[in-house]
Amino acid sequence: MVLAGIGAGLAVIGAGIGIGKIGGSAMDAMARQPEAAGKIQTAMIIAAALIEGVALFAVVVALIAKAN
Repeated sequence: MVLAGIGAGLAVIGAGIGIGKIGGSAMDAMARQPEAAGKIQTAMIIAAALIEGVALFAVVVALIAKAN
């Protein structure tokens, strides 16, 4: 049961770090090319959503593993 909690926690921490890096890189890119801000923001949101999906899947898998 403890390992499932650790696995879920690592998934959430990894997602937070990944989304933070995406956000930071997008801000740098928008500062360099303000005219491309719309495209950069769209790509950033899609990438963040995909990371959130993977993190949610990992948490669900960890909780299902706990039940077994």
